[in-house]
Parts: sequence; structure tokens; C-alpha cells
Amino acid sequence: MDFLLSGGAACGACVFTNPLEVVKTRMQLQGELRSRGSYQVHYRNVFHAFYTIGKVEGLAGLQRGLAPGLVYQFVMNGIRLGSYSLIESSGYIYTDGRVSTFKTTLAGAAAGVAGGVTGSPLYLVKTHLQSQATSSIAVGHQYQHRGMVHAIAAICREHGFMGLWRGSFAAVPRTSVGSAAQLSSFSAIKELVQQKCLMVSLSAGMVASVVVVLAMTPFDVVSTRLYNQPVDHLGKGQLYRGYVDCFSKTMRKEGLTGLYKGLGASYFRLGPHTVLSLFFWEELRKLYQNHSSPGRGQAREIDTSR
Repeated sequence: MDFLLSGGAACGACVFTNPLEVVKTRMQLQGELRSRGSYQVHYRNVFHAFYTIGKVEGLAGLQRGLAPGLVYQFVMNGIRLGSYSLIESSGYIYTDGRVSTFKTTLAGAAAGVAGGVTGSPLYLVKTHLQSQATSSIAVGHQYQHRGMVHAIAAICREHGFMGLWRGSFAAVPRTSVGSAAQLSSFSAIKELVQQKCLMVSLSAGMVASVVVVLAMTPFDVVSTRLYNQPVDHLGKGQLYRGYVDCFSKTMRKEGLTGLYKGLGASYFRLGPHTVLSLFFWEELRKLYQNHSSPGRGQAREIDTSR
């Protein structure tokens, strides 16, 4: 049930934040491996990108990749938050009755890796679909998938079943850093406040999102580019040999700012997503505990508010 509730919470957040995920993906691919001033800027900032995509492609353009996005969130966060919840309820993250920053960071990273690698095929398809755009505002490599099922079938046909895990190694640093930053900061803030109320969960989620976006954006940019790069008939990347190569090429061609492309979009996406997913996660668990334990008074929170 922990896994189902966690996945459901993430899906609820995804419906609201997917347009910002599309904006983030486009901005991270814009000007790929090109120095500033040498390419046409279709998206000047997150607000301009949102307006441009909506104007040219309509609302459907802003919700590209929603189907694989929802399945990815259910699988990835179901495993990630569900695993963390089990680790947490076992008492592992506590030392002498208090939350241990080291243990929550380690638990969050491990849970993130498990979820990220498992959900990698869906993240691959989601990235391909979200980068697809009308030619006048297209950035990055353009795959021609007609939808989630068509994309999965095409990748399997061309590169075999394991081709769906192309770039999965990029998910390891991205999800481990992001998950560790999110869950450890969320748990630490709730432990510090030590109150069981809605505003504490929301405030903890908002602060956690700032930590997450600063820590994860460089890894997210590299991950997006590795997933979206064109490949040859053997499935070998034509732009990057691997994670380190992508990181170094981006730094060399675009500078440090290249690794933080789409930072604003990342926060506007990660901020609400972190707040909504953690909020839904808390509230769904409380609701489940209340209904599964009638007559016992208030449900005991599984999270770090004890």
C-alpha cells in the first residue's frame, strides 16, 4: 500500500506540473553544444517558453509526454517514496530518537536509484515526446514517435528490449542526488518544527524543492541530453560517449551556465511537484491509516514528525 499511495501521489502532482516539464526539457536542449549567440533562441525564459509553446502548439503541446510521464511518476516515485517509507517506518533513519541527516540522505539516495533505474524506459520515452516540437520552435534531436506505445515499440524493434534502458546510467546520479536532497531536507524540516499540520508539510516541501533544484539541475541537464541524443543502428550515442563526456562537452562549449539551463523552469516544475507530491503522499497515508485503523483516534504519521 505504501508503494501504491506514493505512486498515486506523484501522478496527482504530475498532472499539474507536466507543462513545466515540457518547458524544462525544451530549454535544456536549446543551444546544445553551441556557444551563446551562435544559435536562435526560441525560449528566452520559462514564461516566454510557456507562452511560445502554447501559442504555436496549443494546450496539447504543453501536455506532450503526459502518458509516459504519469506512468513514470507512478513507477519511479511509487518505488522511491514507498521504499523510503518502509525504511523510515522500520526506524532506520533515527538515531537516539531523532532524525539522522546522514541516514536520511543515504536512504533517500538508495530509494531514488531504485526508482530511477526501474522507471528509466518511461523517462526515455517521455523525454523523446516532450522534445518533439513544431519545426519553427524545435530544439535538440527530433524523434518522430506518435505516442507512448509507438515509441516503446519503435525502440524495441530497432535496439531490442534492453534499448529501453539506454541512458539509464544517467538516472543514477540524477535520482540519487535529487531524492537524497529532497527527502533528507523534508524530513529534517519536519523534525525541526515537530508539528503535525498541513502548513508544516507544505512549508517543508517548499524548502525541500529549493535544495533539490540547486543540487539536481546539472545532473538533470546531462540526463535529458543523454536520453534525447540521436543514436546509430547499434544504439550508440552520436553526440556523447557517456555521462562524463556529456558533462565535459557541455562545460567546454556552454560554460557553467549550460549545466544550469532551464533552472527557472526546473524550480517552477520541481517546486510545485515536490510540494504537491509530498503533500499528497502525507495526506493519502493519513487517510489510509484512518480508514484501516477505525476507532484508534488519530492515525500515527509514518513520516518524521514523531
